[in-house]
Amino acid sequence: MLVVKVILVGLLIFMMVNLAFAMRVMLKGESKEKMSKFIGRRVLTSAIIVILILIAIATGVITPNPRPY
Repeated sequence: MLVVKVILVGLLIFMMVNLAFAMRVMLKGESKEKMSKFIGRRVLTSAIIVILILIAIATGVITPNPRPY
């Protein structure tokens, strides 16, 4: 269970780093291809996070909150 949480936090940090790199490229006015590479990595990381959460819930590794209120 702890391993899944560490992986998720690592992926979230990786996603934020790619967002920061894309912002830096955008502010410097460099090529759009370079910026889209970082944004593409961020989207792929988001998809991996969602899939990992769904698999972890389906296998019972993590349990969702039964009552959110």
